Order: sequence, then C-alpha cells, then structure tokens
Amino acid sequence: MLSIGYRNYVLCERVVAVITPESRPVKSLISRARENGKLIDATMGKKTKSVIITNSDHIVLSANTPETIAHRVRELKDKSLVNNTKAE
Repeated sequence: MLSIGYRNYVLCERVVAVITPESRPVKSLISRARENGKLIDATMGKKTKSVIITNSDHIVLSANTPETIAHRVRELKDKSLVNNTKAE
C-alpha cells in the first residue's frame, strides 16, 4: 500500500501517473472525475499538491508532492525486490 498522506493509502499497483494539479487539462480532468463520481479527495482540507491517476479511472488528490509520492513508490518497489530475492 502506498501512503499518500494523512493515513490515506492507495494500492501501488493501481497507480498509473502522479502529476501536478496546476495545468488547465489536469483541472478539467479533476472536474470531470468529480462529475462522474470518480474523484477521491485525500487532502484533508489542505492544498492539493499532486493528482494520482489510477488504472480504474479514479482521480485521487493528495497534499503530498509528486516527488514525495514517487519516492515512496520507489521505496515500495525496492522493498518488494528485496523480499522476492529472499524468497528465492
């Protein structure tokens, strides 16, 4: 599970992209997700710093930066590789 801040998690395998929310196309993507019931706001009222796109077409808003989330994904993948190596 990938921590996206404030004790909120998403499945790492579901993450397709982590992007910044400033551009007009991303704001439109968020608006459409809200209209379609596919928006998950995990910011706890803080400023949105990253937008996580999942393979189920859900959009998750996080108060963590894209760099922080990417770092956590790398840590999880590295940990997974170490565990798989030990199992062999």
